[in-house]
Amino acid sequence: MTFEEFFFRKTNNCSTLMQKNLKKKILVIDDNENARHLLNLELSDLGYDVVLANEAFTGLNILKEKNISLIVLDIKMPGMDGVEALEKILCLQKDMPVVIHSAYSHFKENYLTWGATDYVLKSVDMKPLLKTIERNINLTVKSTEYNKLGQ
Repeated sequence: MTFEEFFFRKTNNCSTLMQKNLKKKILVIDDNENARHLLNLELSDLGYDVVLANEAFTGLNILKEKNISLIVLDIKMPGMDGVEALEKILCLQKDMPVVIHSAYSHFKENYLTWGATDYVLKSVDMKPLLKTIERNINLTVKSTEYNKLGQ
């Protein structure tokens, strides 16, 4: 295999991964500017279209206006907290995958009763969150494809 063939194959694989995620729009609702910035960088690098909201009210308005694939939601925020926001999110779109991303581990016991899809503790290591997002996006895609087959 020549260098050109190897390089094209490698570039094509990365391109395919990015194309797979290209139409997936992720809404990040977090009052922490650094957390939003880091998630924007990480998710954009994976090919996702990222929309940021610094508080729940803004996030709900974005959800009404844009075709969102998944939401990453903080719990502790000024104004409307993440639990109240989650309730409103699910009233707007009952099947919306929502990953709670919080620094507070004691909330993890309740996330399923709130209707969230997953819960990931905030950490300097972004891998658990990125894997959770990818898994939930893939589940949503598979569910949509399955529903289309049944129609």
